[in-house]
Amino acid sequence: MGLYDRYLALRVRRHDADAPDHVALVITERDLLEAGAYDTLADFFGWAFDYGADRVTVYVSVLDEAAVPTLERELARVSAPREVAARGPDDDQRADAPIQVSVGHGGKQEFATAVRNVAEAVDSGEMDPEDVDEDVVESELVFPEEPDLVIKTGAERLSDFMIWQSVYSELYFTDVNWRDFRKRDYLRAVLDYENRQRRFGR
Repeated sequence: MGLYDRYLALRVRRHDADAPDHVALVITERDLLEAGAYDTLADFFGWAFDYGADRVTVYVSVLDEAAVPTLERELARVSAPREVAARGPDDDQRADAPIQVSVGHGGKQEFATAVRNVAEAVDSGEMDPEDVDEDVVESELVFPEEPDLVIKTGAERLSDFMIWQSVYSELYFTDVNWRDFRKRDYLRAVLDYENRQRRFGR
């Protein structure tokens, strides 16, 4: 680790504010085509847990669903320090692991499926309409946890990502492309998060 990286790491660890418990990363299928992309992802997992996170979510934006099986196969080979739960576009099983990976499972699709499941439960008499609240909707989401920090590389725009869960997340955009993302870039994101005053929509 270089001198500047050590400086950033020291600032992150000694900061009065807490580091994010749940870090989300938004990348694209194109990012994963770059040389070394999966090694960087393995490093990202390590950085996140080394600097205070207890959960990591990775959302891979996919334009061509035909690429999903290949992406899932390659992602399964990534060295991860904790259990991984990966979900593709057609998966509706809840992801409950320290590392959650969405491969083309869009936020709009996820939310629509959750609402449909709740509506079916009401229609069948399993649930009263008056009992439908935020907790009920969240219980039907594939990725139920709310990220504290969402990191997006390469551009200042988000894709169809965790619409419900990220409403109060802190968003961090970096011009650094995924192929060039390094530990110092992660530490900058965490430090930026620690310097913010979270308002949770207030």
